[in-house]
Amino acid sequence: MSTLLEIQHLKKYFSSPRGKVHAVDDVSFTIDEGKTMGVVGESGCGKSTLGRTIIHLQESTDGKILFEGKDVTHLDKKGINDLRDDMQIIFQDPYSSLNPRMTIRQTIEEPLKLSGKFTGSALADETERLMKLVGIEDRLALAYPRELDGGRRQRVGIARALALHPKFIVCDEPVSALDVSIQAQVLNLLMDLQESEKLTYMFITHDMSVVKHISDNICVMYLGQLVETCESDELFENTLHPYSKALLSAIPTIDIHSEKKRIPLQGEIVSPIDPKPGCRFAARCPYATEKCHQPQELEEILPGHFISCCRAKEINNL
Repeated sequence: MSTLLEIQHLKKYFSSPRGKVHAVDDVSFTIDEGKTMGVVGESGCGKSTLGRTIIHLQESTDGKILFEGKDVTHLDKKGINDLRDDMQIIFQDPYSSLNPRMTIRQTIEEPLKLSGKFTGSALADETERLMKLVGIEDRLALAYPRELDGGRRQRVGIARALALHPKFIVCDEPVSALDVSIQAQVLNLLMDLQESEKLTYMFITHDMSVVKHISDNICVMYLGQLVETCESDELFENTLHPYSKALLSAIPTIDIHSEKKRIPLQGEIVSPIDPKPGCRFAARCPYATEKCHQPQELEEILPGHFISCCRAKEINNL
């Protein structure tokens, strides 16, 4: 299976009066064709910034973005427009991402018109096909976003993302604003579309249960950096990083007889403004020592299982 997307030491900094905010700091990973890479972490860890930087909604500070083996890190306006055919995004809030003055048909037609590939009857036919593909009834074609529930609005967002037949889609917490039953419908739709349309996903979420359901591989982020990455099943069966263990311990269970031990995190969160070298989780980590304040790098502790923790082997008796 070939690699579709490769991220090499990607960085995205924002300027502030107090210094540079390290939103994404030296992130590297690959995504194979037809696979889903889950990206998880607390709010503010840089997940959405990472996704937006990859598809050029924001320009990177440093690093490389390789798509199908081609360097697409720095592109002119035409290059970015061409890349839009292959890279799209589904936003978190389906209401604010849709134009309230446009009907559902107009919303889905818009990217088709802008591409210049569809006119007349072909435009109407393709719009109808996209609506059917994501499960939007014909009777809703002239409805406005305010007249739809959250699930249907998100289906419109998915249809718009699929309009130009992309190969790669960033799913930026696409179900976090939906009820649990609707979440399941949208997740199943995304998985069905991945198979039928041969899509590759980067799925951003803070919900560990959701990422387990949909992802092939998972990256755990903390304050702009990757702390653990491996296959999805491996992460849940053999969690190695203390932060990942705390995240998994917070997953609720329906088993009333289960004695699940929560791992509360204490201590101050390190500022993302010009952070000092070393593990950014050390201030909240129960295993932290002086050597944790030295620069950390992702290391392959087990086959295909990478972790950024100098005490990982000691903590996990490896």
